[in-house]
Amino acid sequence: MDERVKTARLSIISNSSLIIMKLIVGVITGSVSILSEAIHSTMDLAASIISFFSVRISSKPADKEHPYGHGKFEDVSGVLESILIFTASIFIIIEASKRLLSGKEIGSSTLGFLIMFLSAIINFFVSKKLYKVAEKNDSIALKADALHLRTDVYSSLGVGVGLFLIWITNLHFLDPLVAIFIALFILKEAFNLLKTAFDPLVDVKLSDDEISIITNAISKYSSGYCGFHKLRTRKSGNKRYVDLHLVFPGNMHMKRAHDICNNIEAEMSRSLENTEVMIHLESCDNDCINCGLPNKSKCKNR
Repeated sequence: MDERVKTARLSIISNSSLIIMKLIVGVITGSVSILSEAIHSTMDLAASIISFFSVRISSKPADKEHPYGHGKFEDVSGVLESILIFTASIFIIIEASKRLLSGKEIGSSTLGFLIMFLSAIINFFVSKKLYKVAEKNDSIALKADALHLRTDVYSSLGVGVGLFLIWITNLHFLDPLVAIFIALFILKEAFNLLKTAFDPLVDVKLSDDEISIITNAISKYSSGYCGFHKLRTRKSGNKRYVDLHLVFPGNMHMKRAHDICNNIEAEMSRSLENTEVMIHLESCDNDCINCGLPNKSKCKNR
């Protein structure tokens, strides 16, 4: 089984266990912050399920209907997961505001903060595993899932600290205030995730650092061609796509030009994993037919 699929399944198991635990403690204590954390974990579970199926689909090879592969399923997954986080955060803010206005007190805060700290520890190790596999496989779906769990770590710690302060001070209004603060924090993270996942769907170019690596790979063999232009980049899942026009002297043998293109493609693949390159060969015009060479500066196609 694909490593990404195994890791996504681990996230489903951990989130399911935490939801049950948080719901039981939330009902017993009547803490809106713990119940908000249960809702947060429910959204995490939904995200984990989406992530699980998206990485399974995206790992399929290209076929007749999807000649560029299935990588964008991961990007769609990231967008859906961010929408789920937005929805959960708004719900938490509404419920916490109602509790703040009502002034209702919670039950045992001791049990509450112990469960929250336990939840933070579990999610820390699971999210660490998810991030490791996501970075290794450049998986946006697993990165999104890891982000969910990492925010859950922070929010669980926040709730735990809030309940601990209630236990010390008996100021029960801290419970809904902490819940609102957590929801605002999650909203910020959701916005960042949405941008990261949405950009590949509209074919935003690769990062400046990645483009710099690409141009360096092209320039490494600059002694054999006149210039390049129409460089375009995009990403689909963990796949990077690069295409460009490479200009050669009009009298260069096709095999030599083709060998240079192969060297450039190999250099890019070594520098950036999961990169597919398409190079269009162009012949230099009459004003620079001998460029390549000493008169490269005269090439109008550069």
